[in-house]
Amino acid sequence: MSHLLEIRDLVVTFTTPEGQIRPVDGVSLTLDAGETLGLVGESGCGKTVLALSILRLVTEPGRITSGQILWKGRDLLTLTPRKMRAVRGQEIAMIFQEPMTALNPVFTVGNQIAETMVVHQRKSWKVAMQDAVDLLRLVAIPDPERRVHDYPHQMSGGMRQRVLIAMALSCNPELILADEPTTALDVTIQAQILELLDRLRQERGLAVLHITHDLGVVAEVADRVAVMYTGRVVEEAPVTDLFHDPLHPYTLGLMASRPRTVEAPPAGARRRLPAIQGMVPPLTRLPAGCHFAPRCPDLFAACQVAPPPLYPMGPGRAVACEKFNPEEQDRLASPADEGDERDENARA
Repeated sequence: MSHLLEIRDLVVTFTTPEGQIRPVDGVSLTLDAGETLGLVGESGCGKTVLALSILRLVTEPGRITSGQILWKGRDLLTLTPRKMRAVRGQEIAMIFQEPMTALNPVFTVGNQIAETMVVHQRKSWKVAMQDAVDLLRLVAIPDPERRVHDYPHQMSGGMRQRVLIAMALSCNPELILADEPTTALDVTIQAQILELLDRLRQERGLAVLHITHDLGVVAEVADRVAVMYTGRVVEEAPVTDLFHDPLHPYTLGLMASRPRTVEAPPAGARRRLPAIQGMVPPLTRLPAGCHFAPRCPDLFAACQVAPPPLYPMGPGRAVACEKFNPEEQDRLASPADEGDERDENARA
């Protein structure tokens, strides 16, 4: 089965004064039409760099050093700059995390939306501006005929985020890369934006790569989830499976640290949220083996030798943990099996 997007063993390298680092280190992912893949992880784990790599927007001192990014069967890493520009916006669009830095403060929002259509679809400015009004109406901005002439600073944070969504939709892309699109918004506006994105996904059959550090957002919008840690995918699963039965120790720690609505503690008492022990290692000083090993409660000898591969765990599930290495499971099971045989022989 061919996927809309398939990333194979992607490696992105940055050269720093402390040496080379890999914010994306051998990542493989797939995404199908109409599907939402949630990409979860702490800040600095490589989520945004991965999204920028798909659009080939990684700039010096970073570069894509190996791997493939297959878009409808074509490897985007082999395209000429001109052909790649035709893919950006037209076929794959990105919603950036911070609207005030993504929008140009000296141009109206209508001008910025229309420019995308003028460049990629060769529409006249008159037609593009009318389409910009229609797009603002689509993303539920009130009085779009007037607001199309506003500058970014004249809009609230929620409205600016809606403008970015309108820009992303302007050329009818098949894939949207949503990089923390609700991080800077209050809870009410966040819910509205998430609902809007999901409605547009269903109406237009869009595929969405939703990047976030918020597990609550993932539970709301994703069909599948990939969990990243220090540049690597450590677990991938359908969203229901991940929340009901997380497998990787890092995923278990993330789930345990979620705030929950529980019975209030006794007066004067405090209830602390569970926390993952230790700190995320800097990318310049990663362990030789599993990157999570220094913080993991379930260490095996192999964990300190080499990073584990993703072991398949059923349909759509995989986990990068030696605890789920079939050879390790066989070894752990063998003493019990031998004991059972001895008991059977004794009874005989």
